[in-house]
Amino acid sequence: MKHRILQAGRLLPSLEARLAAEFDTHLLASEADPQAFLAAHGGEFEGFVTSAGVGFNAATLELMPKLRVVSSFGVGLDKLDLAAAKARGIAVGYTPDVLNDCVADLAMVLMLDVARRVSEADRYVRRGGWTTPGVASYPLARKVSGAKLGIVGLGRIGQTIAKRAGGFEMDIRYHSRRPVEGAPWRHEPSLIELARWCDFLIVITAGGAGTKHLINAEVLDALGPRGFIVNVARGSVIDEAALVRALLDQRIAGAGLDVFENEPQVPTELFTLDNVVLLPHIASGTQETRQAMADRTYDNLQGFLRDGRMVSPAPLPN
Repeated sequence: MKHRILQAGRLLPSLEARLAAEFDTHLLASEADPQAFLAAHGGEFEGFVTSAGVGFNAATLELMPKLRVVSSFGVGLDKLDLAAAKARGIAVGYTPDVLNDCVADLAMVLMLDVARRVSEADRYVRRGGWTTPGVASYPLARKVSGAKLGIVGLGRIGQTIAKRAGGFEMDIRYHSRRPVEGAPWRHEPSLIELARWCDFLIVITAGGAGTKHLINAEVLDALGPRGFIVNVARGSVIDEAALVRALLDQRIAGAGLDVFENEPQVPTELFTLDNVVLLPHIASGTQETRQAMADRTYDNLQGFLRDGRMVSPAPLPN
């Protein structure tokens, strides 16, 4: 008999096909009243497949008394109630490592775009600014090569970003709770001092309560009117209201943002600012990386149900 698996929402078609072929799956998002369905049928499921964007909470787990394993599509853990899973003895898998390259690539894209005014220049050409008589020359941009880069968070992706930035001969420092053993870049214990020192500040620390509004008005003021910020972490890490005010008041030079506090809602005040690049949370959004994430999601689930082992178990709280 196939293991009964609950799927929280839609996933890549290739992953859904593999899950359906191997397991007896049911899509929770197809139910008109998901909570009522869980109350009536939650006891049928051994496995739960979710995503970093959807996650799970303790209340959901309580409605699945026979649940043994959760496999999450994504690297973010802030929406996964890991404490509740640990208390129930439920294993949790996620998909680190396979998206390091693409997230790091996009961080560099955002930094280059906002500094060299690429998206702004594209709009300028499209609206005919280049060919309009009497229009002033396109304004100068900010050089990236050789600039000072501060990285907030030096996990797997942060280290990959630092390696990319080395190719641009950037001077690199990072901030984290403690120095990363073996890292060749200088650790800056003070986030304020890192922001004051750097030209570009890339945020790639974990989300969750521990880092909520880590980047606040004080940090942005330290970054200053010539400093740029890039966020490829979680929207909650930056105090979004403070960021909007800093941009409107020109207290920082610009921002490249892939994530926001209340996705998919984006502060409308940012829409008219040419020194802000806005993306719809697509850092891992390549065919290759999403397929690798799908494969890891399947392998974590299948491996646990087969022999109790996962490729990528999530770090459960102490």
